[in-house]
Amino acid sequence: MVIVGPTASGKSDLAILLAQKYNGEIISADSRQVYRGMDIGSGKVTEAQQQLAKHWLIDVASPKRNYNITHFIRDAKKAIAHIKQRKRTPIICGGSGFWVQALIEDTPFPAVKPNPTLRKKLEKLSIEKLFAMLQKMDSRRAENIDAKNKVRLIRALEICTALGKVPITHPSPITVHQNFLIIALSPPQQTLYQNIEKRLEKRIKKGMLAEVKKLRTSGLSWKKLESFGLEYKYLALFLQKKISRKEMKERLNFEIRHYAKRQLTWLKRFEKMGAKIHWATNPASALTLVKKEKLAKEASLPR
Repeated sequence: MVIVGPTASGKSDLAILLAQKYNGEIISADSRQVYRGMDIGSGKVTEAQQQLAKHWLIDVASPKRNYNITHFIRDAKKAIAHIKQRKRTPIICGGSGFWVQALIEDTPFPAVKPNPTLRKKLEKLSIEKLFAMLQKMDSRRAENIDAKNKVRLIRALEICTALGKVPITHPSPITVHQNFLIIALSPPQQTLYQNIEKRLEKRIKKGMLAEVKKLRTSGLSWKKLESFGLEYKYLALFLQKKISRKEMKERLNFEIRHYAKRQLTWLKRFEKMGAKIHWATNPASALTLVKKEKLAKEASLPR
């Protein structure tokens, strides 16, 4: 099973419910939850929640390290193999759509090593400038990249510099999706926005600022903290006194809403590419949907 959807839609809770009901274990497909010490800001499941269902790929890397999609695909495949070997159900859950898609389609990636000198130079440029550079170097890649994701823009330019263009990858045929039951949680927009605002307040009260301070004390630079985006970026800016507390909250609410829209845009694009996505407005309707799909599959099996 694959649980996707915009941030604050209830994916983690749904994944736990499904794991309990269908003998499952959860593989986190979240690009920030892989890092140790990034708990509140990333929305990482608590220790109590992890007691309800086994989770994989949480706290597997130091935030000082660059854990990328290649590492994720390698580790997620190993986790899936372990889970299936024990006759349990792998449940992939996360908001990093590109990671989920790459895992489902088994997408190959060009073996271009990081170029620290080039990265340092590119990191000084604005997102708009980076995107313009990519359009000039590889217009095809620019058409399907997340134009607001600085990390991916820099990686694409790094590959273009090494190879001329980002190679066209040839993932497994789209029929591979038949092996995955993809559930997309998509609450009504007003409900989602209320969830985002409430969750932000809850995280701040829970100690998100203290978490960022601790990460900073552990040796992370302000620049590195800002690179994680969203909560970590704006809390870092606030702690540096570059923005006020009011501005921090206003900008975070705006940016998280915008991020949720981008996640939905990715889902719709993924669907147009051939992915069979089952949409649900809440966890309860998702559970009903899964039960229906399970019964339909069992009925289709030879007796």
